[in-house]
Amino acid sequence: MTPAAPHDRAGPDLARLIAGYVGLHAAMAGARMAAPLLALSLGHGKAAIGLLVALFALAQVFLALPVGRLADRRGLKLPVGWSVIAATVGAGLAAAWPVYPVLCASALLTGGAVGAATIALQRHVGRAASSTHQLRQAFAWLSTAPGLSNFLGPFAAGLVIDRAGYRAAFGLLALLPLLAWLLIRAVQELPNQHAAGAGKSGTSWNLWRDPIFSRLLLMNWCMAAAWDVHGFMVPVLGHERGLSASVIGGILGTFAVAVVAVRLALPLIAARLQEWVLMVGAMAATGVLLVLYPLAQSPLAMAVCSASIGIFLGAVQPMVMSLLHQITPPHRHGEAVAMRLMVINVSSVAMPLLFGAAGGLVGVSGVFWTMGLVVGLGSRLGLGLRHRVGGSIGH
Repeated sequence: MTPAAPHDRAGPDLARLIAGYVGLHAAMAGARMAAPLLALSLGHGKAAIGLLVALFALAQVFLALPVGRLADRRGLKLPVGWSVIAATVGAGLAAAWPVYPVLCASALLTGGAVGAATIALQRHVGRAASSTHQLRQAFAWLSTAPGLSNFLGPFAAGLVIDRAGYRAAFGLLALLPLLAWLLIRAVQELPNQHAAGAGKSGTSWNLWRDPIFSRLLLMNWCMAAAWDVHGFMVPVLGHERGLSASVIGGILGTFAVAVVAVRLALPLIAARLQEWVLMVGAMAATGVLLVLYPLAQSPLAMAVCSASIGIFLGAVQPMVMSLLHQITPPHRHGEAVAMRLMVINVSSVAMPLLFGAAGGLVGVSGVFWTMGLVVGLGSRLGLGLRHRVGGSIGH
């Protein structure tokens, strides 16, 4: 199952989903880079920046489970349609009134929009696959979208900021979700399997009773926290070193390009390595790189570190999604994806606040070193995935 697959609508639909996901996610990624830089230029401190970045994830924490259940009942297009509206309004508000309280509202809207769309898109792609091989390949392709958008959004926003200002940048970002909807609305919905299993679902929290499910989400949290450290602290580090918005966007862009590159290669890599081996190795390497990052003084050295971290972080998420769909019953895929998103976004709310406070106490380097230690130690969780059992959970 690849974007070029000729059979049925699977290939064209996956291509539309990827392109649409890029547009929607790029609006949030660009705003997540532009909003902290604008707040810094307005004189706000690290704690305020930490709060602003945390708000991109806050709405996702509360929306995840309702959206997951909605996707299980109604499919793809209803959650995505509401997401497009929220993202467009969020970026548009920041363009009209570029002040800190409005930036906070924009963060809630654009972050919540991407979280809701992600649940619906991942559920749809997982259900469209007919084999484990297709499942891995489909998630590898879909996972290129955030990497592309994490390059296009910040890089385009940085260029526009340097040449036309913040209002123009947010105005550009407000158009991207509308382009995404033009693509995703043409995707064919899949048959609804919710009714067949709804009576035996139980509560969402009983998914945690499966030790493989909980271990998988804990590992995903470690990698998501490392991703958050990179996304939050690199702009702060670049600002402290006097780098321009376009240079900071370019450094973040190298991370995104590396994510895309490794995910394009992932179908071949996954055929030769078991999931747990890939995940343990990626986490251990990421921990080392986070420790080394503050020692990179030049923009080029920072870009090399960013690209290296992107390679290892980018390899993990498709493997997590593939395993998640294998161990969860089909009528609960939306809930399982939502649970994963909720867990990592609880972290994304709390961690930037912690990073902002810790950055003022121990400095940027201390934050990188602490997170590197956490991720390195967390790699041991993957050893338990060697004994993953088949079947489903949460009945």
